[in-house]
Amino acid sequence: MNFAAQLFYSSYLSERLERLYSPRPAIKDNEENDPFWQREELHLGPSHCGAVHKCGPVSNGNRGRRPTLIEPERLKDFGEEELLNGDVKVHETKVMERPEIMLMEPQKTRRVSEFQIVSRPLPQYLHFEDISAAAFRIQSEIQKTPCTYSRLSKQYGMEIYLKKEHLHYTGSVKERGVLYLLTSLTQEQQRNGVIVASDCNFSMAVAHHAVEMKIPVFVIMPSSCSSPRLRIYRDYGAMVISYGSTSQDSQTHARHLAKENGYLYMEEDESAAYLAGLGTVGMEIYEQVPKLDAVIVPAAGQYGLLAATAAAIKHFNSQILVIGIEPEGFPLLLQSLKTDSPVKDMHCNPNKRLYGDLVARSLGVNTFHLAKKLVNKVITVSEEDSLVAMLRFQEFERSTVDTEGAMGLAAILAGQLPELRGKKVAVVVSSANMELEMVRRCVDRALVLDDRVSKFCVQLGEWPGDMAKLLDVLSREDVR
Repeated sequence: MNFAAQLFYSSYLSERLERLYSPRPAIKDNEENDPFWQREELHLGPSHCGAVHKCGPVSNGNRGRRPTLIEPERLKDFGEEELLNGDVKVHETKVMERPEIMLMEPQKTRRVSEFQIVSRPLPQYLHFEDISAAAFRIQSEIQKTPCTYSRLSKQYGMEIYLKKEHLHYTGSVKERGVLYLLTSLTQEQQRNGVIVASDCNFSMAVAHHAVEMKIPVFVIMPSSCSSPRLRIYRDYGAMVISYGSTSQDSQTHARHLAKENGYLYMEEDESAAYLAGLGTVGMEIYEQVPKLDAVIVPAAGQYGLLAATAAAIKHFNSQILVIGIEPEGFPLLLQSLKTDSPVKDMHCNPNKRLYGDLVARSLGVNTFHLAKKLVNKVITVSEEDSLVAMLRFQEFERSTVDTEGAMGLAAILAGQLPELRGKKVAVVVSSANMELEMVRRCVDRALVLDDRVSKFCVQLGEWPGDMAKLLDVLSREDVR
């Protein structure tokens, strides 16, 4: 464009803008139908009266001279339109507008009936990685117990492998969970010490391994506890204190001492570290017995052992059956599965001499959900079957176990697992901590139940020869 054309365009544009933005004169009668005014209203006016525009003040000169009525949509393509009778094209024109503010819509209020309740699955409480970590941590302190073929296999028509957890130093499988639990404590907790207040396999394991780890350990026992048991705790190296006449008194005193002195009061529970340690049994069984079909685990007093073993076994092979065994007089897990919730109080009266350590335990929520998800079957065994199983252990396995450790074999002897005939079965022998006097009584009763010993009473007369007649009758019956 030459200089003359630019000068003409500038003067022309100034005249047009001055005319457009100057106050409009009153419209005369002969101007009402003038197309010029109509064109200006069409291009520069709003689309309708009272319209609100998004753009800010835009003018041809200084900013803020007067608000414009030009719509931004109209100005978007301003540089490409042909204006002013098509003689002049404006190639570059920028119109700046304020950023548009997007307002959020108000949140919709929903009625309660519109919400859909979706049941979420419970988070998994025990992972196989926890069990694997526990196995690595305790491998140097816990022996790998044997899982040997039983001499009773041919007698009962199945391959029976006994996982002999009663061979641990304290005679119980609970050493696994206790050791991993102690190693999981902080340095401050280990430095302050731990305290227990119940005479059970758990307390014995705590006393032994805490001393081995140089952790101060205190054992509070009631005066009713037998002297041989107290001597065992002292031999382990624990500080034994006799307090109260009942276990409740000793436990209350232990909690008081723990609170005052900063000790960690320990009792058997369902903590993740404790269950992970117990779950190492399942890992060893799977390694020791190839092509395994089923695992039988005592449940009463060992609900954590059952759940943790099932977690390890099912991780390797979900087709392997896991069967829990409970005493007939205390079917806590069986009743909980029937009611679909952990039963807190069992209205039953089991033999506390045989199952004292078992009935003192409760079933936790996490352990219950693990058992419900992973355990295939739970059955009960009678007291008589457990005693006969103890006798079989002594005769065929040359081992002395307690009623808890014999429950798995008792279920096989009682014929309650016919589906396992011809299968390869592992039985966990969990413990062997029964006092010798009680072992003697159990063996005597088991011999009677097994028709090996008979007791009867005969009243003889005063006639000579009555004793000889009695001895003759006994000899003919092959009595010895």
